Amino acid sequence: MEGMDRITPTAGKELIARTRPFATQDVTRSWWHVASTLGALVAAIAVAVAAPWWPLRVVGGLVEALVLVRSFILYHDFMHGALLPASPVTRMLFHIQGVLLLTPARIWNDTHNHHHANTARLSASSAGTFATWTTDMWRAASTRQRLAYVVERHPLTLLFGYITAFLLSLCLVSFVRDPRRYWTSGLAVLVHIALSVLVWVAFGPAVYFFAFLGPLFVGYALGAYLFYAQHNFPEIEISSEDEWTHAGSALDASSYLECGPVLAWFTGNIGYHHIHHLNPRIPFYRLPEAMAALPELQHPRVTTLHPRDVLACLRQNLWEPKLQRMVAYRDARAGM
Repeated sequence: MEGMDRITPTAGKELIARTRPFATQDVTRSWWHVASTLGALVAAIAVAVAAPWWPLRVVGGLVEALVLVRSFILYHDFMHGALLPASPVTRMLFHIQGVLLLTPARIWNDTHNHHHANTARLSASSAGTFATWTTDMWRAASTRQRLAYVVERHPLTLLFGYITAFLLSLCLVSFVRDPRRYWTSGLAVLVHIALSVLVWVAFGPAVYFFAFLGPLFVGYALGAYLFYAQHNFPEIEISSEDEWTHAGSALDASSYLECGPVLAWFTGNIGYHHIHHLNPRIPFYRLPEAMAALPELQHPRVTTLHPRDVLACLRQNLWEPKLQRMVAYRDARAGM
């Protein structure tokens, strides 16, 4: 970002302060987003379950997957305190949603708050995010460590995010590691298995695939890729530990996903990710307002869902400090 490559702590604090007027919600508007998203989800499920023509059921399932992504963004904003945090109704609703969608509140808060506090910080634990290594870290790693790094960032891992990122990593692994603290993670797995069996037995394989498994698979794959691409893209800039600042990591190491209004609705404006990381208390529906009002936010590091940009994000996996850019594994092996 021109003029903001190495934002100072003082300048960063001043910029964050200027975003605070947008970190207030319109309660009526918030409730409308919750109600309309729930209505859209019910409608999409109804089409996926009961449409008389199977292509319509496929369309219903795809729309259901996209609305599930949006519903997750509402949950995500609630957990940040940006959307109806004082409402006991939304507290109950979103905590139930967290269990149903394999993102229980306790493990989500622990990992996601760590992610926000340590974005693009190479010295920090990679909990709650995709690890990013420098080329020197890659060269010093063992074969086993390299394999784990490659697997974590592999396109198939993102494609099967339903299993890899959510069912296994976020829920099962956390529960096994600390069952007392993360008992809701174990509950989420049990509820999910019970629902899978119930839908299959009660409604049959067609409904199971069109309205349950298919939408979840697509929604989690899209969600996993979006989370990956928001901090793993060609224009990212990762600061050294002594130069790292919260605002700098938000502006230089978080992408702006350029997309049309329809996709922006389904993804809950999560494409404005540089602003969200700068101030996560801004409700998702006010992120465009903040960008329009503050010139410093109007020249972000951009990516898109164009196949060319998706491939670019997936092919560059290591940070090369000397070149100040991401490179491929083969570049590290070549000793560049």
